[in-house]
Amino acid sequence: MEKTTINCPQCNEAINVNEILYTQMYSQLSRQLNEKLAQDRKELEQKNVKLEHEKSEILKLKSEIDTAIMLGVNKCLSTERVKQEKMIREQLQVEKSDELNSYKEQLDEKVKEVKELNKLKADFQKLHREKTALKEKIEAEAELRITAEIEQERKKIRKDLESKNELLVAEKEHVIQQLKTQLTEASRKADQGSGQLRGEVMETNLEDYLRQCFPMDTIEEIKKGTKGGDSIHFVHSTMQHNCGSIYYETKRTKDFQPSWIPKFKADMRARNADIGVLVTETYPKGVERLSLMEGIWICSREEAKGLCYVLRESLIRLNDVKTAQSDKGSKMEIIYEYMVSNEFRMQMEAIVEAFTTMQKNLLNEKRAMDAIWKQRQKEIEKVILNATHIYSSIRGIAGSAVKSIRQLELTAGDPIETKTKSNTKLKSRK
Repeated sequence: MEKTTINCPQCNEAINVNEILYTQMYSQLSRQLNEKLAQDRKELEQKNVKLEHEKSEILKLKSEIDTAIMLGVNKCLSTERVKQEKMIREQLQVEKSDELNSYKEQLDEKVKEVKELNKLKADFQKLHREKTALKEKIEAEAELRITAEIEQERKKIRKDLESKNELLVAEKEHVIQQLKTQLTEASRKADQGSGQLRGEVMETNLEDYLRQCFPMDTIEEIKKGTKGGDSIHFVHSTMQHNCGSIYYETKRTKDFQPSWIPKFKADMRARNADIGVLVTETYPKGVERLSLMEGIWICSREEAKGLCYVLRESLIRLNDVKTAQSDKGSKMEIIYEYMVSNEFRMQMEAIVEAFTTMQKNLLNEKRAMDAIWKQRQKEIEKVILNATHIYSSIRGIAGSAVKSIRQLELTAGDPIETKTKSNTKLKSRK
């Protein structure tokens, strides 16, 4: 653009016409732009206000939609929860029914077992009574026969007194005495045979228990007719084959004989046994539980089940000590030092105390189980009694329209006393 200048008529100063026109145009355009910007700002503010209003409306609508959705979801969840609860309740009812049926089957099995046990007990009592009656009958017949023979002999003696001398009379009396002695000996042998049979059962039971508890050891039975006890327990460890032996003898008599101990000790020496255990049903006078008498352990069958563990462990440890000290001194001194040591005494006391506690707990558990069985028996009797009362009441109201239940009624021709006794027997068996 060419510069156009003019001179001021007053001061003759050069004036740029283009610059003046540019300034005026710039000023006008700036004013118009500012007005336009102010108008646009105003319109923008109005739009912002409108947008804020629309935003609040949208938020309000969204809140209403969220609320409606939440109510619908809660309603669906409630419906679904009811369905699930109903389904779970039905499933639990089915499982509970199965469980009750299972308990009922178990109860029926237990009742059946109790009936069988009562039947076995009744059969055993019957056999015992028959055996006792037979024994008494045999003894009575023998007594009558011998008495008759004695009377016959006495009558013969009286008839022959006039013709025979006193020597023949003495011979007859001697025969009578021999018959009495033979009768007494026969009765003693019968009782001894029964005691020997019970002793053999006790001996076999103890040997089976030892073999079951200590399969690694050797349980040697002493044959019948051989002099000595009942069995020898040879103890073996994982390190050595023979650590020692325990000598067992069982006694199942009414009275404890002090002469058993010297004989038992002699048998131990003959068998070269380390420890002796006398298992008996009757203790010596003044002894009520497991005790050590003259170097022999005296205990019951139940106490022997715990004592065998103690004695076996003692033999193994004693053998370990002997092996470890074999090059340091006399074996007798080592054994003596160990047997009189406080460690051995404390170990024995601890083990015996533990066994006594176990036995006490076992008795407590047995009493508790007896109480539970008694309670169940009373409950079963109560159920049967109430069922009988209900059935009798319904039969009294409805008469023959109600079908009969054989277990709750008298059979044809049975007296009332017989039915009462049968019900009592049924309750006792239940």
